[in-house]
Amino acid sequence: MKTQPLTDVARSALEDLKAIDLKILDVRGLTTITDVMMICTGTSNRHVVSLARNVFDMAKEAGYQPLGIEGLDEGEWALVDLGDVVVHVMQTQTRAFYQLEKLWDMSEPRSKVANG
Repeated sequence: MKTQPLTDVARSALEDLKAIDLKILDVRGLTTITDVMMICTGTSNRHVVSLARNVFDMAKEAGYQPLGIEGLDEGEWALVDLGDVVVHVMQTQTRAFYQLEKLWDMSEPRSKVANG
């Protein structure tokens, strides 16, 4: 499985450009879409775009074939799909609004929705 080396490449790309509050979530037990979800914050539209492009470019340089990159026009939320790893780069307000960590993090107990 190539998930850990790919995660390391993405982490390095984000750390190189000073991504803020990087969270790495193992979501293998939650979805078949990807194995790892990475979420971080950029300080501006330009920073978000630069972080996403750096992940994309470094993955290609390391021999991986990224599946796609989206959100570069607006720079509020960029997504880099590396297959086994999906990287979300967001501005502070966008990250606070969507709270992806809470959606995908299963370490906290969930309340059950009552039937009826």
